Amino acid sequence: MKTLHRIPVELIFWITALALLATAEPIAEAHIHHFTLCPLANLGIEWCPGCGIGRAITQLFHGNIKESLAHHWFGIPALMIIGHRIIELINRRIDNNRKLKYKEERYV
Repeated sequence: MKTLHRIPVELIFWITALALLATAEPIAEAHIHHFTLCPLANLGIEWCPGCGIGRAITQLFHGNIKESLAHHWFGIPALMIIGHRIIELINRRIDNNRKLKYKEERYV
């Protein structure tokens, strides 16, 4: 339990989000009825700059690049940015563990 407490919440969030997007069923681009957490879409506003990024990433995980671009052009860069952030958080966690272990060895 102590180890889980040390894992950054952001890292857990991004890994969970990508896992859920990877296992989601791809939705066709013309399909209108879908669940959304977007506050603008839920208010009835038709245009939102971020709508479709999740569906675009889901299409990427299923190897559908053309469909991904049809949902949102920023899906590919978003996946790359999120992947980079996950790697950075893991590396930061590894560095912190090394520093902590080094301090413990010096004081013992």
